[in-house]
Amino acid sequence: MVKKHTAHQSNAQVYGSQDAGTSPGGGWLALKAVEEHMFRQQVPFTGNRLMLAMNKHTGFKCPSCAWPDPVRPAMAEFCENGAKAVAWETTRKRVRPEFFERHTVTELSSWSDHELESQGRLTHPMRYNADTDKYEAVDWETAFREIGESLKSQEDPWRVQLYTSGHAPNESAFMFQLFGRMYGINNFPDCSNMCHETTTVSLPESLGVGKATTTLDDFDHTDAVFIFGQNTGTNSPRMMGNLHELVGRGGAVVTFNPLREKALVRFANPQSPMDMLKPSGTTISSQYHQVRIGGDIAAIQGMCKVIIEADDRAQARGEKRVLDHEFIEAHTHGLEVFADHCRALDWERIKRHSGLTREAIEAAAEVYMTAERVICCWGMGITQQTHGGDGVQQIVNLLLLRGNIGRRGTGACPVRGHSNVQGDRTVGIYQKPTEAFLSQLDKVFDIESPRRHGDDVAACCESILAGGVDTFIGLGGNFFRAIPDIDRVAEKTLNTLKMTVQISTKLNRSHLIHGKKAFILPCLARTEKDIQAGILQTVTLEDGMSNVNGSTGQIDPASPYLKSEVAIIAGMARATLPPHTKVDWEWLSEDYARIRDRIEAVFPDMFKNYNDRVGEPGGFHLYNAARERVWETDSGRANFLFPGDTLDTGMTSPKADYFQLITTRGHDQFNTTVYSLDDRYRDVYGTRMVVMMNPADIERLGLEEGNLIEFRAVAEDGIERHVSGFRIMPYDVPQGCAAAYYPETNGLIPIANRDERSHTIAAKSVPVTIHLMDTEQVQQQTGMLATA
Repeated sequence: MVKKHTAHQSNAQVYGSQDAGTSPGGGWLALKAVEEHMFRQQVPFTGNRLMLAMNKHTGFKCPSCAWPDPVRPAMAEFCENGAKAVAWETTRKRVRPEFFERHTVTELSSWSDHELESQGRLTHPMRYNADTDKYEAVDWETAFREIGESLKSQEDPWRVQLYTSGHAPNESAFMFQLFGRMYGINNFPDCSNMCHETTTVSLPESLGVGKATTTLDDFDHTDAVFIFGQNTGTNSPRMMGNLHELVGRGGAVVTFNPLREKALVRFANPQSPMDMLKPSGTTISSQYHQVRIGGDIAAIQGMCKVIIEADDRAQARGEKRVLDHEFIEAHTHGLEVFADHCRALDWERIKRHSGLTREAIEAAAEVYMTAERVICCWGMGITQQTHGGDGVQQIVNLLLLRGNIGRRGTGACPVRGHSNVQGDRTVGIYQKPTEAFLSQLDKVFDIESPRRHGDDVAACCESILAGGVDTFIGLGGNFFRAIPDIDRVAEKTLNTLKMTVQISTKLNRSHLIHGKKAFILPCLARTEKDIQAGILQTVTLEDGMSNVNGSTGQIDPASPYLKSEVAIIAGMARATLPPHTKVDWEWLSEDYARIRDRIEAVFPDMFKNYNDRVGEPGGFHLYNAARERVWETDSGRANFLFPGDTLDTGMTSPKADYFQLITTRGHDQFNTTVYSLDDRYRDVYGTRMVVMMNPADIERLGLEEGNLIEFRAVAEDGIERHVSGFRIMPYDVPQGCAAAYYPETNGLIPIANRDERSHTIAAKSVPVTIHLMDTEQVQQQTGMLATA
């Protein structure tokens, strides 16, 4: 059985103080937090010096989010959470072989995620010894040889899974997919499957592209930004600077989010002296609409109804039209059917499903109609829904009504998470490769790639549960902690997988959920110098707006035994593939410019003059057809799309017998990496085991603030899923909704709870019931915390 783990809590647990609603995001507390994290990781001088090289032309790219850099970056071009990420990976703490001599895997499995990663950087390649239940040091050549022997002995290569984290740069991602396809598979689950795959699948149906149609310049020329399901202040904090500037010049920010997030209410820009003098910062959102979980489609279609009917009235009166009919007639398809659908919508149903009043929706629509140029942004509050693709397409419909695509200051802006999650997909990390890509890859490398489609994250998890996976290799990330149904998948992994290989910088949960053979291969971090054949290497990354930039490490590696991701992939490939293959892996890994030459050969139009252009300040922008109003869709136009003729599709029915749970990250967190147990933006300190609930719901259930509760998942498959020990915290969240941190709540999410087209897990809409823990459960929980 998988040993259950519980997040550790300090004795000083504080949450929900009144200060949470009055202090702004950013400000002096952000500067204080940066320095605290630098000191905790014992890098106050190194860390602060590195900050001046981050996101600069000759420096390194932020290892955190994918928000783009300005062409002329500021002296301090970073945010609080980017600084935390740098402190976390440049820490002076080390996890040497002696650490593993002292601790068994079983013991480490009881540690919290924060405790595991906070031990520091891995220094040596390690191999699991089942007899001692410990990892032991192994030399690189032995590790490569044994991994290669295991892969070569695999009877069915399709029982191997190759996972990619969005941290991997273009060069290592391209090498990884080449290795996998030469091995004979297209099993490439990657982190985008868990976040913006919904966008990647649904946006092309509307616009013909799966990426943002905006650039950073558009934010300097827009009149209004509409934000749907995105916690900007925590997940992409540098974007707050752009919103701050927009508000300063009289523009509007309209936010739709179930949780009232601190920075989107008020924000003090640390780079603005005037802002830092104001105790309450600057108001960011002129309107903040706390939509019900899953109610975004109703809210957006309600706005569209208001706008379309205003246009109808203008036409009847002979006045200036509200819709951009010139654009619509020249560039779009399907307006009339969509317009009829919106006209027929009943306001009572719109209000019931959105959780908003008609007046609130009309006010938002008024801002949209009066703004000449509008950008719509969205995050995982949209994409991680069971009908997330439909939600994305309603946002596009809203933009198309007034021609807000393909003009300066306008566009569709999915706000990506990890720093190169978009670039990895661009260079071939995809389980459904196109024939055009495979044909060119085969031509360049003189190989024959498989054509059968492979597994994404959801399919990988289902394959593990069905006993269909023998080997898992992870290029970064923390797969076995980030996935849904983690307890079920972890138990099956421990019992059935023959081998797991994790390429990592730090110890994490996935190292403890291992196969019968298991290897931890420590790699260089982005801040570190990567020297191959005596040459300092530069890697490249694509940000969330399709800009490709170089990144060059600045400090010495944490250990002389570390290898780069490229070198590790090359080592595994040499040990696995037949020696007569025409790919010289060692030669490619000696100079990454050679890899970029091969990427250019496979994608000649997209990456023309790759090595020359990446050396230019600001890098280069990849072509985006929709930005030029070229529509690569089946209709040859931008399409108005909507989910059938019923408003209920994709909506959350406001039932009283269960809650819709948002799984969310804390402010001291990036993906599954937990920097501390605090969440300053929600006023939670010393714990992550809280559930945020509306006070009326707490009273309705006969509960009280501070009660310990258990979540039980509501699922149709009959499988019991529950997690316990969450303390009730009154919070400003719509009735019938609740919020708690992930990955602590991932075990509640069935793999089948996902968007049907993209397979993206619906982690922002998990049906649960909430139950007060009895005395015995509380005592057991308290005992677990005391011994952990």
